[in-house]
Amino acid sequence: MFRGTIRRPGFCEAWDTFVQLGATDDTYVMENTEDMSYRDFINSFMAYRTDIPVEQKLLNYLALDKDSDMMDRLRWLGIFDDTKVGVAGLSPAKVLQKILEEKWQLDPDDKDMIVMQHQLDYETEGFRKKRYSTMVCIGEDNLHTAMSLTVGLPLAMVTKRILEGEYQEKGVQLPIQAEIYNPVLEELKEYGIRFVEEEISISETDQLI
Repeated sequence: MFRGTIRRPGFCEAWDTFVQLGATDDTYVMENTEDMSYRDFINSFMAYRTDIPVEQKLLNYLALDKDSDMMDRLRWLGIFDDTKVGVAGLSPAKVLQKILEEKWQLDPDDKDMIVMQHQLDYETEGFRKKRYSTMVCIGEDNLHTAMSLTVGLPLAMVTKRILEGEYQEKGVQLPIQAEIYNPVLEELKEYGIRFVEEEISISETDQLI
């Protein structure tokens, strides 16, 4: 079983930069974050030096080139800006979250997309078969996103059925019983959220070619 997230090229490397700095730590609260700038925030993770700028210290620490794509991404993110964090009592992870949420928020015309695919390989009667089950969901706008629809709608549908007494099971239940999830999957189709199934058969002869 494989599970992955589609990211823009360079995302993982950029995220690893913050991990190496310690900016993803959520175990302690930083001092004076209300008056701290984003530039101060990044500078706080590196050795104290006044003879070179923060950008150069970061280049030295991570062995990056000043003209690299990585530095372009970090500059775009605004971590070297003098913008104030403006909120007291935050952990490094919470400060980073604030920076990311401000920069990554969707514009009014933006739409997100979720892609999920199950791939099953199996053999039967001399044939190797591949079955694909694929779901693609595109958000309506920056408020009614694919993420909010695929998370919120199933929850609302199950809650409604519980209140209407449709489910006979009592107590906390995992949604792995057909009588629980099948009605929800059927209703989700009304919102365009469905899996498309396809199967490919490959004979033993074809496999040898």
